[in-house]
Amino acid sequence: MSYVKTIMAGLLASAAMATAVTACEVTLRSSDTHPDGYPTVAAVNAMGAMLEERTDGRVCVEVFHSAQLGEEKDTIEQTQFGVIDLNRVSLGPFNNIIEETQVPSLPYIFRSVEHMHNVMDGPIGQQILDAFSDHDLIGLAFYDGGSRSFYNSEKPIRSMADLKGMKFRVMQSDMFVDMVSAVGANATPMPYGEVYSSIQTGVIDGAENNWPSYDSSGHFEVAKYYTLDQHLIVPEVLVMSKKSWDKLTPEDQVLVKQAAVDSVPVMRDLWVAQEKASEDKVRAAGSEIITDIDKTPFIEAMVPVYEKYVTSDKLKDMVKRIQATE
Repeated sequence: MSYVKTIMAGLLASAAMATAVTACEVTLRSSDTHPDGYPTVAAVNAMGAMLEERTDGRVCVEVFHSAQLGEEKDTIEQTQFGVIDLNRVSLGPFNNIIEETQVPSLPYIFRSVEHMHNVMDGPIGQQILDAFSDHDLIGLAFYDGGSRSFYNSEKPIRSMADLKGMKFRVMQSDMFVDMVSAVGANATPMPYGEVYSSIQTGVIDGAENNWPSYDSSGHFEVAKYYTLDQHLIVPEVLVMSKKSWDKLTPEDQVLVKQAAVDSVPVMRDLWVAQEKASEDKVRAAGSEIITDIDKTPFIEAMVPVYEKYVTSDKLKDMVKRIQATE
């Protein structure tokens, strides 16, 4: 972790010196729903520092964290229109827009985080990034989203029977609604920022997310039962507005793309450290972590979800290629 901090400090210092000499000609506005300091926010800041250094201060990135520019669904549209230049979003909200994003969003499609990295860093990941160009967006890089698991305010979940009739928030994605329905629970799509109060007031029983989000959102305060079923390992994606991209010179386009790619290992190192810190924090706060769960019935329950969403030959081939990836 120390070397990551050293890299970040050096990049930020270099960018500050460059900016002091030459004012930014282009400032790219970047959106993220997560709070300041969250690994994805820090990674885009690192990308901005790299860009300032490599362009002698001509190109800068201003990160608006904590959903300052809106929730993910709204910021996607703003990015397509060019109001927002850069956007870090989970793949889930893109499922109804870009067909290819459905495959890495499938429950239990990845065997581990390492498996996900090998897939998304290779030709399959590039194929998915390329698909954004038909939707007024440029796919730049994939970040980690961790393993998502169910948490709730009512009781420990150890089996599908325990989920029956419970209400869980999901991202605004038809696939995630069907995933929750497949295990016998009721899905309630809603913006991330409304989840805390909705659990607190009983509008929903819980939600599903990764360790850092469970922590940073404060959801562990109102939903103390966290079941590590790890039903999703969904990557997050950094995209750029095509309108903003087209305003850059070809040389600067190359620099933006490379800085995004170079920010990925920074993000992953920060993510590992954040996961550990978040787990330690919520355990110390008294959350009950349920690990004695048989995932087999959950995986078997996803067959109808795959049948519904993996329909084209292109997507069926992608699933086979992912399953064949070591």
